[in-house]
Amino acid sequence: MLSEPIKNAVIFGCEGPNLTDVEFNFFAETSPFGFILFSRNIVNAKQVNKLCLSLRDSVGWQAPILIDQEGGRVQRVRPPLAFDWLPPLDEARKAGYNAKSIFKSRFSEIANELHSLGIDFNCAPVLDIARETTHEFLKNRCYGVNKFDVISLGKIAYEALKLNGVFPIIKHMPGHGFATHDSHFKLPVVKASKKELFENDFAVFKAFSDTEIAMTAHVLFEAIDPHTAASTSKIMMEIIRNEIKYSGLLITDDISMSALPGDIKERTNNLIEAGNDVILHCNGNLREMKEIINSGVVPNALTLSRMASVIEERKKIEHNRV
Repeated sequence: MLSEPIKNAVIFGCEGPNLTDVEFNFFAETSPFGFILFSRNIVNAKQVNKLCLSLRDSVGWQAPILIDQEGGRVQRVRPPLAFDWLPPLDEARKAGYNAKSIFKSRFSEIANELHSLGIDFNCAPVLDIARETTHEFLKNRCYGVNKFDVISLGKIAYEALKLNGVFPIIKHMPGHGFATHDSHFKLPVVKASKKELFENDFAVFKAFSDTEIAMTAHVLFEAIDPHTAASTSKIMMEIIRNEIKYSGLLITDDISMSALPGDIKERTNNLIEAGNDVILHCNGNLREMKEIINSGVVPNALTLSRMASVIEERKKIEHNRV
């Protein structure tokens, strides 16, 4: 049973390094599931800790605070607050046979860096398979060029984060590696066969089917649903739930990305109707956040149950932190 005062199945960003009175009051009124931070929100350790406290004060409980801290090109916290990591694929290639050990150390330290700032959810590991044609926005963020390496190093990263007090969010389900376009700007269209997808990209996520929280991808798979991005496709959601066997909480990739058609209201409706549990909105635009709330994102009973599982697991992670 969920005891936390969550009114809306959304995760919001905020505009700057300090929460404004308007933002505080909006979050207090709407009670989102959690928050996400970006580089614009990071100045120094004292400020980040204060921001996290303010965000949680606004909703009256220890709400999840997320960040993208993959290490490398995508890490919102930079020196001197965090180590300047190599991109994961470069790290794996450099480490060779020592990759497992290196990834364990890497993600243990990343977790410690985030934990010290009050951030308790990391949008990692990245479980996409890198290919020769993978767009540069994603390629070196991957852990390998085949499913075996991605699963192996993904498991190491996942457990290292958990053991050190940070909740991992796997992404980008059901696989972004065939994408030749950056979904921030254009909808990637994947032409791979169903056989290729199920044996490789989808197989990676099936190996993580028992995890508690995952992020869905704004990618169109022609062989499965030629009309709709995976994140807004009921057909793909059925595959995620029934064939990949994922029963955890599904959050969307950022709703503001240009891969999705329509305005914020239309995007919200499409993402919820497809079967996502939680809408992720990152840019801190208050007008857009209000539109999402007005579109109707009250969690249903199943989503509330999945949220409760995440929150209970987070308590265990914090209790067992090494």
